[in-house]
Amino acid sequence: MNELTGKFKEVLTSVLPITFIVLVLHFTISPLESNMLYAFLIGSALVIIGLTVFLFGIDQGLEPIGHGVGDSITHSNSYAMIITVSLILGFFISYAEPDLHILANQVDSVTSGQFENTLMVIAVSVGIGVMMTLGMLRIIKDIRLKYVFTGSYALIFILSLFSSSDFLAIAFDASGATTGAITVPFMLALAAGVSAIKKDSKLSEADSFGLVGISSVGAILGVLIAGLFLKGGKLDGALPEADITTTNLLDAYGSKLFNIAWESFLTLLPIIIAYIIFQVFFFKHKKNKVIDIVRGIVLTFIGLVVFLLGVNGGFMEVGTQLGMQLASMDSNIPVLLIALLLGLTTVLAEPAVHVLTHQVEDVTGGSVKRNLVLIFLSVAVGLSIFMSALRILIPDIQLWMYLLPGFGLAVILAYFVPDLFVGMAFDAGGVASGPMTATFSLAFVQGIAAQVPMADVVADGFGMIAIVAMMPIIAIELLGILYQAKSQKASNGCYFKKSNQ
Repeated sequence: MNELTGKFKEVLTSVLPITFIVLVLHFTISPLESNMLYAFLIGSALVIIGLTVFLFGIDQGLEPIGHGVGDSITHSNSYAMIITVSLILGFFISYAEPDLHILANQVDSVTSGQFENTLMVIAVSVGIGVMMTLGMLRIIKDIRLKYVFTGSYALIFILSLFSSSDFLAIAFDASGATTGAITVPFMLALAAGVSAIKKDSKLSEADSFGLVGISSVGAILGVLIAGLFLKGGKLDGALPEADITTTNLLDAYGSKLFNIAWESFLTLLPIIIAYIIFQVFFFKHKKNKVIDIVRGIVLTFIGLVVFLLGVNGGFMEVGTQLGMQLASMDSNIPVLLIALLLGLTTVLAEPAVHVLTHQVEDVTGGSVKRNLVLIFLSVAVGLSIFMSALRILIPDIQLWMYLLPGFGLAVILAYFVPDLFVGMAFDAGGVASGPMTATFSLAFVQGIAAQVPMADVVADGFGMIAIVAMMPIIAIELLGILYQAKSQKASNGCYFKKSNQ
């Protein structure tokens, strides 16, 4: 009960700032329709309840399964098994990720079916499966993360030369959206399970991170390669009309419940099947352990359904509406200021962010405080949404002007940062862009793009998640440089102290 109460307090402090910002805007410069406001408030309550139950369920169910699977396939000493299990799990976990389907549906609707949602989901999932497998082999073979990311982003750069700006924006958005509420906790646990068997504790600590970052590269490659085979070149589209103002509140939530419950079940199904297979052949857990894990999976499912119902029922339309209203004002200062504030606060409500920051604190034995990681992530995402809004308002700023130097800097910094922080940084890029970013923040930015005459809803409306996925990498690497400098100062202090004695 104490653990559940702790999760509830943590979630409450994360979600309330977003609610507060929307309410202040409603009563001052950006009033909302009454139905839209009520839907948002109900959505906020559902997000708080759902996220609390979800995080509690992750601890009880998904983390033990991920650790167990990672440990078992490594102990098998069979590369064929490691490759097969990683490819299958990587594909199906990505295919079932709700965030990816949210983005794919938005791409489909905005482009009027030019980039069909099923094709996008399959392209991304194949990429994730392949790169997750390479990530697992990297841990076993002790290949340094910085070399993997250097090669991966060099390949992305080459492919981007042959891609349109539309596909570039969607590709980087996909990398953030596919590492969501389920994918991240399972991948983190899987990497921890594989790396835990290493005798070198420093290597084990560093290898606990990085798998999410490597896997998310697969999403970018998948979309860019798919884009090369799609005819028609440039994607055109328009933002669909919001219908929440004319819909009954009960219908707004009730109509989405079954679909969300079904999608959430499909999301968890690959992990449930994996657990059953591994329980029969490898784990052989006792009855009490099985009951605990099943309870954790059920709680994860309930939490995910309630969370996604709140996000989809009340958040997206409000995000779009706020973006449109603020962008239509005479001054650009309000929309840029709110973009910054939204970025600072929405990342705190991301489920996977809390999972990652807790694991960072656990793996480092508390030497890297989760609150410090949260502050760095919050500032990074705040700047990301600000930069996205600025890019729409100033047509001369192209997406590549952010991504090329940004990811280039991230790869260069990887050579000057401890390995632990390299993996942590690239993982953070994925986890910062979860369901809240893929819904509320993306809808907000698309609302701005729909209102600005010179903006392109496809090229400018998408690309925001790409920036959100990039900035936390740089932020956590900078944290790593500070951590390294502090550690060296402390060790030098100890050395001088011993010399004087």
